[in-house]
Amino acid sequence: MSAATTRSRTPDRLCAEAVDLARAAAQEAAAPGVVGEHVSVVAEGDRVVTHYFACAEAGYRGWRWAVTVARASRAKVVTIDETVLLPGPDALLAPEWVPWSERLRPGDMGPGDLLPTDADDLRLEPGYSGEDEPAPNSVVSEEVKDLADTEDVAFTDRAAVPDRGSIASVAEELGMRRARVLSRYGLHTAADRWDEAYGAKTPMAQAAPASCVSCGFLVKIGGSLGQAFGVCANEFGPADGRLVSLSYGCGGHSEAAVMPKPPRPAPPVLDSMRADEFPLRPAPDAGSVPDTDLPEQDLGHS
Repeated sequence: MSAATTRSRTPDRLCAEAVDLARAAAQEAAAPGVVGEHVSVVAEGDRVVTHYFACAEAGYRGWRWAVTVARASRAKVVTIDETVLLPGPDALLAPEWVPWSERLRPGDMGPGDLLPTDADDLRLEPGYSGEDEPAPNSVVSEEVKDLADTEDVAFTDRAAVPDRGSIASVAEELGMRRARVLSRYGLHTAADRWDEAYGAKTPMAQAAPASCVSCGFLVKIGGSLGQAFGVCANEFGPADGRLVSLSYGCGGHSEAAVMPKPPRPAPPVLDSMRADEFPLRPAPDAGSVPDTDLPEQDLGHS
């Protein structure tokens, strides 16, 4: 019989009426004062009933105290089966647990923290491969190696010398002796991440007068990433010390603008050899007649 059919049956009468018994069991298991009102009763099976009580404890909104009671066949005594706190349909629940490797975000690591890397991390691949011993017909075969060892012991104080010609020694000499290096997938994900932060589609690059590829503050890097990225060395730029795309740009471009020189004012002219005359009254116009020479009628007097 399915669970839906079992829960749809009518609850046993004696078990359904044992509300006080169920409340006493919930109060015994819970802290004082946190068992609320009776919410519902659900039939779990033949003569098995669960009573639900609201939980009034802070931080458990929507949770319910569930007390399951039962009685034996033809018996009139109801007993307690179990008491437990369960979430209701609208209960406040903690978010689903997420592994730490999925919760980790850039910048979360601090001093002393260790971040283990999975053995099958797609971002990494073996640093070198192949047999560690040279081919028999190579110039560093066993005969040549033994001869070199004899010469080293004869002419130096070293008791032993490292294996010569092995892939590991050559990789170490070239600075490539790492257990794992970035895979193509790791390179692509890193490039996408850097281009998103300091790439051509950023608002800063859209408003820049020129791109970083022509900027004198760009420091070139090696490897395959050097074809698309460099390091900004402009202390006044927004990406100083960061890896930027060659198509990125900002207002601190070395050739963005030449600062205009301030205009130089004309030198002052000082003439202290003579005195400048400033008349108190303006000179009369040539050909004009002074007011004192006019007749009285012209002056408006009667």
